[in-house]
Order: sequence, then C-alpha cells, then structure tokens
Amino acid sequence: MTSSASPLFDWTGPLDLPEFDKIGDADFAPAFETALAEHDAEIQAIAANPEAPDFANTLVALELAGDKLSRVSSLFWNRAGTDTNDTIQALERDIAPRMSRHYSKIAMNRALFDRVDELYRKRTDLGLTPEQDRLLERIWKSFVKSGAGLDDAGQKRLAEVGETLAGLGAQFGQNVLADEKNWLLLLDEGPDLDGLSDDLRAAMAAVAEDLGHRGKYAVTLSRSIIEPFLSSSERRDLRETAFKAWTARGTSGVTDNTPLISQIIALRTEKAELLGYDSYAAYKLDDTMAKTPEAVEELLGNVWTRAVEHADADRTELAKLIAEEGGNHDVAAWDWRYYAEKLKARRFDFSEAELKPYFPLNGMIEACFDVANRLFGITMKERSDIRGPHKDARVFEVTDRDGKMIATFIADYFARPSKRSGAWMSGLRSQHKLDMPDGTKGEIPIITNVMNFAKPAAGQQALLSLNDARTLFHEFGHALHGMLSDVTYPSLSGTSVSRDFVELPSQLYEHWLTVPEILEKHARHYKTKEPIPRALLDKVLAARTFDAGFAAVEFTASALVDMAWHTAGDKPDPATFEAETLKKLGMPEAIVMRHASPHFLHIFSGEGYSAGYYSYMWSEVLDADAFAAFEETGNPFDPEMANKLLTHVYSAGGSRDPADLYQAFRGRMPDATAMLEKRGLA
Repeated sequence: MTSSASPLFDWTGPLDLPEFDKIGDADFAPAFETALAEHDAEIQAIAANPEAPDFANTLVALELAGDKLSRVSSLFWNRAGTDTNDTIQALERDIAPRMSRHYSKIAMNRALFDRVDELYRKRTDLGLTPEQDRLLERIWKSFVKSGAGLDDAGQKRLAEVGETLAGLGAQFGQNVLADEKNWLLLLDEGPDLDGLSDDLRAAMAAVAEDLGHRGKYAVTLSRSIIEPFLSSSERRDLRETAFKAWTARGTSGVTDNTPLISQIIALRTEKAELLGYDSYAAYKLDDTMAKTPEAVEELLGNVWTRAVEHADADRTELAKLIAEEGGNHDVAAWDWRYYAEKLKARRFDFSEAELKPYFPLNGMIEACFDVANRLFGITMKERSDIRGPHKDARVFEVTDRDGKMIATFIADYFARPSKRSGAWMSGLRSQHKLDMPDGTKGEIPIITNVMNFAKPAAGQQALLSLNDARTLFHEFGHALHGMLSDVTYPSLSGTSVSRDFVELPSQLYEHWLTVPEILEKHARHYKTKEPIPRALLDKVLAARTFDAGFAAVEFTASALVDMAWHTAGDKPDPATFEAETLKKLGMPEAIVMRHASPHFLHIFSGEGYSAGYYSYMWSEVLDADAFAAFEETGNPFDPEMANKLLTHVYSAGGSRDPADLYQAFRGRMPDATAMLEKRGLA
C-alpha cells in the first residue's frame, strides 16, 4: 500500500493515532519504499538549494524532512518489538541495513554537509537563540561523527560497516527472542510447585494454557516468571534447570550469538578507527557527560569494590542459612535469589509473596499517574474506546492543568511470545513547534511504554513485585520526559539527550514509588482494598537496600564488561574474553552478570547502549542527588522544586547541554554520595 492514503502515513484515527487495525504486515515493505524515496528527494532538494544556506532553508528543512519515513519506521519498530512474526522479522533483517545505508548516504552528502558546515563556522554571527545554537551544534557533530569529513574511500567503507552492523544487530536480537520463545519448562500440580505463591502459579497456568498445555504450569524465560520462580521454588533441581536456560540464551545452535559478537566488535573497532578515535568507547562517549572511558571506569571501579565486599558478606550469610537447613552445597547462582528471599523474610519479617497482593498492576498505574499529577499537574484519562497497536495495549489522553491536551500515551503491559523481553519507552511521534506543510503548528507527542509483566488468567488481576513496580515507574519516567517536552525542534525533543543523561528522568521517578503517602494511598490489597499495613510498609522501606551487593555486582559487572568489549585494542575471542574479564575483576562465583554477552541486547542488538550501559549508574548519581533536593525541603512534592524539575529536566529535552540543565535545576553538579547511600553501599 503506497498511496498517500496509506494508514501508515495518514494517521486519521482519534487523538491523531493511526488506525492500527487497518495496518497489515504486508503493508510495511511498500510503505518503506515510498517513504525512503520521498525522504531522499527532500534531502536532495535541500542540498541542491541554489540559495545561500540559512537556518530556515537548511536546518529547519532537515527537521521537517522525512515525516513519512518517521511514521512508518515508528510503527514498524513497535510491531517488531511487541508483536513480531516471520514476515516482520524477514523485513527487519532487510530494512535495518537499508536504513543504515540510507542515513549514511545523507550523512555523507558533501553538498548538504557544506551547507551545515558553513552555518556552523558562522554561528556566532547568525543571531541564534540558545536552542537554535544547540540544534546547529548537534546536527554538525552528527555529520562529523557519521563520516562527513572522510574521503570517498573512507565514506564508502564507513557506510558498509554501518550497514553490516545494522544487519548483525537485528539478527542478534532475533536470536535472543527465538531462545526466549522456544524454551519452556512444564510443571505438574504437586511437588513441582512447592514454594510458589498463588499468583505466580496462576500466571504460569495462564501461560501454559495459552501455549496449549491446559492443566500444566509453564516456566518461561520472561523476567516476570523466571525471577519470582528462582526466588521461591523449593525445588533446587528445577531452579538449576531454569537458571541455566535463562543464562544460556544466545549461546547454542542456530541462535548462537557468539560469532556475531566477534564480528560486531571488529566492525565497531574499525568504525572508531576510521573516524579517528582511539576506541569505539571513546567514539561513543565523545558527546556525553562522562566524556571519556577513564571517567566511566573510575565511577564503576569505585562502586565495584564496595559491591563485591557487600556481596561476599551476604554470601556468607546465605551459606549459613543453607547449613542451618541441612544443605551440603555451596551457594550456587541458582540458589542466591531463593536464599536471599528467605534471609530477607527472616531479617525483616516479610516476603515478596506477602507484599505482592498490595501491588496490583492497576493500583500501581494509578500511583504513577497520581505522582505525575502532584508534581506536574497532568491528568491521564484512559480511552478504552480507542484501539492501540495490540489488543492488550491501552490508550490514554494526557492533559495539563488547564485541560489542554499535551500528549497521547500508549501502554502495553503484558508478556507474550511475540514480544521481545525487557521494558522500554519509545515514541510514535515527537513533540515540536514547527510550522507543518499542511498549515498546522507543531505536533504533540505520542509516547509508548512496553513491559513484560505476567498476564493473569481471565478475571484475575496482575500482581507486581516491588521490582516490577519500580520498572513501571522507571518507564513512566521516560514517558514523562517525552510527553512533557516543550521545545521547538524535533531533534531536541524529549529523550533526545546524551545517553548518560537520558536515564535521569526515569530513575528519579522511581523514588516516588516508595514515598510513604503514595504507598499508603495506592498499595492496597487487590481483594480487600485495605491499604498496606503500616508495619509492613515500614519493613518494606527498611529493606530497600537489602541484597545491595548482589544487585550492584550483577549490574556493574555488565557495565564493566561492556566497557571492556569496546576499549580492547585487539579483536577478542568471545568464547574467552568475557570469562577472562570477569576473572580479572574478581567476579563472585555465586553471581552472574545481569546480561551475559550473548544475550546482552542493550549493547549488541543495535548501538544505542553500546559502550553506554554504565549510563544507568551515571544517571543514578544524578537521580539520587536530585531526589535529595526534594528531601531537603521536607516535601517530596515541593511545588517550587517540582517546577524547576519540569522546566530544566522533563520539558527541556536536549535544548541545552545536560550539565547546564542539571545545574539550573540543582544549583550545582552532583557527587556520588547520595547514590552510594541509596544503594546501601556508603
């Protein structure tokens, strides 16, 4: 379907949404053909403009170009991530390298770069606003980092590298999804279920029934199933089986990602060398707050030492617990969560199973929305009359204090075999204020949140763990960054900020989950509607830093290995490089990386977080310090501080340097003290 009337291009549904039910899988390929050709023509027209370059005919024109491509791309990648199939995956393998080739061609268009470069050289004489100056700087840098300054041979090779990397990244992600989709451990009623809570049993039964195994209970590799199973199953043999399958994703047979890693690292190293950087990490960090690999390694190293010390002390406590129960085995990786949960129950006199009934999904959604209303004055109204991109997706209309609509929010909460694992925020459309070709002024954002919570049986409620609830708040923090954006140019909108600043709004938002008045209001028993008992709430708050060593080790190990991959001068052998790196670090035997390399989607399924997984911790330094600003006022919803947060963080997008934005909010740059205290590592 390639006409201008394609539902992929003309979003004529309510709230400016596309009519999702009219978009078939077969529509995407021809729509990409149309959109790519149109964008190419628009770029050629800008580059060949006989008029002297100015801000409007070059930068604004670039900002407005490619509208159709943006629309079809956003819809395609949403479907590829949330409801994929053979048709979509085949197109993904084809379109990922084609898109890379398309954007490489734009970046290496010499006539186009000459126009941008002329503006950049004259920028002090152009009378630009700070936001315009920021846009010019970022566009110019993006051209340079994409090879605009290379000779013909260098540009040709860089484009080939980018195209190959795009294809390898797509294949990497598909391999992990295949392993997650195809592995299943079916359990029977009886001893197989010993230790499992009623809600986990119900979720496992629902999954099994959906997969055609009525009467059975399914353990899958979805975090919403596997982590509570590892935390509660009394069957050590089953925990071992499930854990080994979980950690082996992407390591065997036709879905073995090991050869892909080797190719990806070699090509990324070559890319950095072509562009004049010492390493791929140096290339990626050039436009971040951290700036250099050395700065990242200093932060991670300081946390690593403390984390290992805490984890070693905790392992001793877990070993004592095993011995008390008559066990004659060491603490294995598939034991840690199980015995940690027991130790937490002993230490704080509550368990996750006791807590989950007070964390129904709908109650936590309401808590997310309530915090946003208190801080920023926005209201979320569900529109059950509007279909989203999947039958499980929910659509919300977002309005400000004055009742003006400022965004559309789409939430897709439940796991399914056709959805990749994890949780994320993305945008179908970014906010901006430019005059559009059709005469309208600007566009409001359309933002999505995707989760993988276990879907309950019909008529039942989804119950979340505390970590699940944090994930919900985290992704909604990202969503707010997109929905509250108030900038002029789409390239600076919402989450279009440096990688180590983008996690600030999301991680900061997590803090409000455990504000007592929020829990007292929204953490209510899913059956009785009684609020969480104060005694239980006090225990939950007291236990916030429990098992801090484990959490810090599994994350920091992943971040350090990411940096090691992308700073190594040679072409490491994937079969041994990760193990050798962890051995040098002194990785505790009973803990594994949160994301082992063969299924490390953040860094190998695309380049988004490559050499950037550290950014969660870098942003954590910021978020802990930022929430301390509210604590210092004595009011977690202090209006003056909330307004500063809205102005300088959530609505500012990439309109200013992130360090300047943070200092405008806080009055100073942060230090790591609050983060170490938050993690219980001080």
